[in-house]
Amino acid sequence: MTRTLYDKLVDAHKVCDLSDGDMLIYVDFHIMNEYTSPQAFSGLETKGLKVRRPEAHLAVVDHVNATRSVEAPDAQSKLLIDNLESNCRKHNIAFYGLGDPRQGIEHIVVPEQGLASPGMLIACGDSHTTTYGAFGALGFGIGTSEVEHVLATQTLRYRRMKTMRVTIDGDVAPGVTAKDIIMKVVQVIGAGGANGFAVEFAGSAIRNLEMAGRMTVCNMAVELGARAALIAADKVTQNALSGHAHSGLFEYLSETWETDPGAAFDQDITIAGGDIEPLITWGTSPDQSVPITGTVPSTKSFVSPKAKAGLERALTYMGLSAGQPIQSITIDTAFIGSCTNSRIEDLRQAADVLRGRKIATGIKAIVVPGSAMTRMKAESEGLREIFEAAGFQWRPEAGCSMCLAMNDDVALDGERVASSTNRNFEGRQGRGARTHLMSPAMVAAAAVAGRLVDVRDFV
Repeated sequence: MTRTLYDKLVDAHKVCDLSDGDMLIYVDFHIMNEYTSPQAFSGLETKGLKVRRPEAHLAVVDHVNATRSVEAPDAQSKLLIDNLESNCRKHNIAFYGLGDPRQGIEHIVVPEQGLASPGMLIACGDSHTTTYGAFGALGFGIGTSEVEHVLATQTLRYRRMKTMRVTIDGDVAPGVTAKDIIMKVVQVIGAGGANGFAVEFAGSAIRNLEMAGRMTVCNMAVELGARAALIAADKVTQNALSGHAHSGLFEYLSETWETDPGAAFDQDITIAGGDIEPLITWGTSPDQSVPITGTVPSTKSFVSPKAKAGLERALTYMGLSAGQPIQSITIDTAFIGSCTNSRIEDLRQAADVLRGRKIATGIKAIVVPGSAMTRMKAESEGLREIFEAAGFQWRPEAGCSMCLAMNDDVALDGERVASSTNRNFEGRQGRGARTHLMSPAMVAAAAVAGRLVDVRDFV
């Protein structure tokens, strides 16, 4: 029987079927952060339960902490961080806290520690856990009650999803990155267009991506509504698995972690790689994007009254006009960071744009490496000097920072941000903040120009 990669992963972890059509699945590895775990530990305490397999869990601090080393966490953040550390100590769970050389954003830390590999099932109280699909693993976000359940039992209740294959065939043009590829997919399918689906990315444009790019693609697949994103394991995957602290800890060698030839998907979508340009979001949803060479859409571009109303609301919030050239939009802030784009490869791409250049007068520019290890590697390569010479603030502590308004890096009302993050929702970076999503290289170019600009003009 031919099976998709998704079906192989689910079958490998199914414990048993349940009477209501759900199943019980085994979780190989579970990740926690300081924001989504407190209630789960409280639930264990109330019920008198212990953590079933402490060695199969990892906790990190990343959401609420300040990224300026000179600043101590505020009282509320400190309480969350101290609470997580205390719970991990009590239950003998590995904890990467502030000051730990392994600390960082959870979806940056786990791969660089060698804790993700093909065939695994990885859960975390964060929606961007889809990142691990880049390794041929099944990763997905879970809620607080599910965090408690996996702590106590190492299992989860689960319902099998439908399958979708998105094929990106053909070479992409110079200047087009993995971020542009996934933004194009989100644009085509729509936010929520993959609700109820596990999405597998295929095609030559995907196979040609290195692991960092594959992680970016799978990370943002959740913006389609997909609860799982997958890329078949291949030589690129295998090369990425060695040389890390925990390499080889999780290995599933009984399967070939790819879709069998002839296996059927519930839905198939194909996008030509050559049609993808560097993209910019103009609105308040990740699917509201256009090429950097384009203009802000008008109501003429939409048929339904609902779509027209959505466009008008987004334009009002973003302070833009229909038909306005994208490259006429000036920015206040440039931000490079997040679990989507703060890996060493992302920093290198941005530094290539900034080398020998200065950011525009009046622009605030921030770069936050995704982990302490990423920061140290970047500094050893001289990237910090390039960013700081250009006028960027180089943050010495890793964290989610300005990806979301949950720490001290909050954009002001009306502040317009060129951002390498994953979401541009209303208020995501701060109440009234206006977010434009793009690749790290495009953020760097925007910082230099003081406006949204085509990175291809900087090479």
